[in-house]
Parts: sequence; C-alpha cells; structure tokens
Amino acid sequence: MALRTDAPPAPGGPATRGRRPESARRRRRGYAAWGFALPFTVLFAVFMILPVGASLYMAFTDMRGADLRSPLAVNFIGLDNFVAAVTDPQFQQAAGNTVYFVGVAMPLTLGIALLLAALLNSGLTWFRSVFRVGFYAPVVTSIVAVAVVWRFLLQPDFGLINSALGLVGIDGPDWLTDPTWAMPSLIMLAVWRNVGFSMVILLAGLQGIPKDLYEAASLDGAGAVRTFRSVTVPLLRPTLLFCAVMTGIAYLQFFEEPFVMTQGGPLGATNSVAYEIYNQFGFGDYGLSAAMSYLLFVAIAILSFLQFRLLRPKN
Repeated sequence: MALRTDAPPAPGGPATRGRRPESARRRRRGYAAWGFALPFTVLFAVFMILPVGASLYMAFTDMRGADLRSPLAVNFIGLDNFVAAVTDPQFQQAAGNTVYFVGVAMPLTLGIALLLAALLNSGLTWFRSVFRVGFYAPVVTSIVAVAVVWRFLLQPDFGLINSALGLVGIDGPDWLTDPTWAMPSLIMLAVWRNVGFSMVILLAGLQGIPKDLYEAASLDGAGAVRTFRSVTVPLLRPTLLFCAVMTGIAYLQFFEEPFVMTQGGPLGATNSVAYEIYNQFGFGDYGLSAAMSYLLFVAIAILSFLQFRLLRPKN
C-alpha cells in the first residue's frame, strides 16, 4: 500500500513547532504596540471622548451651574434646548452674523490667497521666500496680540486707518462702534490674518502642476484666462478643497475677534455663534450652550459637505 505524502503534520511536529514561536512573536508585537498606544488612548478618552459624551448628555437635559454637584440628577427634556436655541432671537442674530462673516470672509481669503500664490509662482524668484514668510507671519502671531493692535489701528480719532483716509479728504467711520462697519472691520482682520495659510498651501499646489501643460496650452493658442480656467483650476481642485474646508471650519467658529475687539457689539452686530455659546455657558445654562454647540457642529458638517460636492476633483 502506498503511503500518503499530503497528510497533515502530526501535532508537535516540526511545522507546528515553527508556527508557535511565530504566533507568539506576533502576539508580543501586538502587546507592545498596544502598550505604546495606551497612553495616547487613555488621554484621548479622558480629554476628548468623555467631554464629547458629557456635552451630548447635557444637550438633552436642563443642566445648569447649580447641578454640577449632582450631574446625574438633572431632568431629561429631549429636544427642548435645540428648540429654544433655534427660536431665540439672540441666537438667530448670532447665526446671521456668522453666515455673513463666513460668506464674505471665506471667498475673500481664498481669492486673495490664490492671487498672491499665482504672483509668487510666476516670478519674484529671489524674493519668494521673503514674501512667503511675510504673508505667513500673521498666521503664527497670537490672535489676541493681533486684535489689540487692530483695535488701535481702527480707532476713530487717532487710528492709523482713519488718519490715512483723512489725508485724502475722507472722514473715516467709527469702525468698531458703528453697527454697519463693525463686522466688515472683523472681516478685514480675519482676511489679513488668515490669507497667508491658504497662500502657502495654494503656492505648493501651483508648483506641483507640470509646466508641460502650460506649454501645451500656449501652443494651442489659449490665453491667460483660458489657461487658468482649463488647466490651473482643475488641477488645483484638491488644494482648493483643502483650503476651503479648513477656512470654512475656522470661520464658522470665529470667536477671538469679537471677544477681544467688540464683545459682540455694537447692538449684537458682531455676536457670533461661538461667542453666544461662550456667553450661555458663562451664564450657567449648560444644556442650552451644549445644544448650540451641536447646532454649530451640524452647520460645519453641512458646509464641509457642500464644499466637497462643489470642489471635489472631477473624473
């Protein structure tokens, strides 16, 4: 009778003994990986997951400052906080101000950043690094310091901006105390401070576009506008998408500018959703402020979704 040569190895044979050390080593590597990841995992759970869960719990309760000693004894009120936030005239004004701020500041920031990136990419080779650092410097400067400086620049009597306008016979407005001009003043500050970030990213995207495509477009008789529309913009879509999403998320949460410069005034003209959340939390209405925070989160998600739909690369 012929012996079978494809029979499985006997338990304890050489093949089995070879697999056991390998599985043991794999297990040890897994334990080591979890050991290295454990400190971050614990910190992330304690400082991120637990606070997010607690804020979500608060949004559906009537928790106030007096309930901190017994947070589990509060009443579950369902969607009442969300209804109260949406129907609150002060929150509605803050939401309108935020939409105004984002709708004006975000296109201005991206447009100026793209223009500066195109200018730096087309020439000024020797001064490119100097200009890049100069435009990016406000991004890494403390927003509080920047806002304090701009408060002096926008002073109606002795501010630099009104003094410069006075030289050409223009009587400058009360930038921060006039409800008409207060929000444009904050938009000027935000655009000046944040344009450098998008400019650097867009400049990197422009430098990644092959020069051959521009040469081919030139040979085909395409002008500067047609080349920009048909070559630059399609290839720059992923970079534009990144800049738009990051800028939109930051601008929807704008808080430091009204906090330092106007305290939400005059007459609530610069009150933002984030600043209103801060005020409600300071008043001790934790449930309402948490509900407003999640409404802001939904707005950020919707804006990001629309940006992905509009700016995603086309196949």
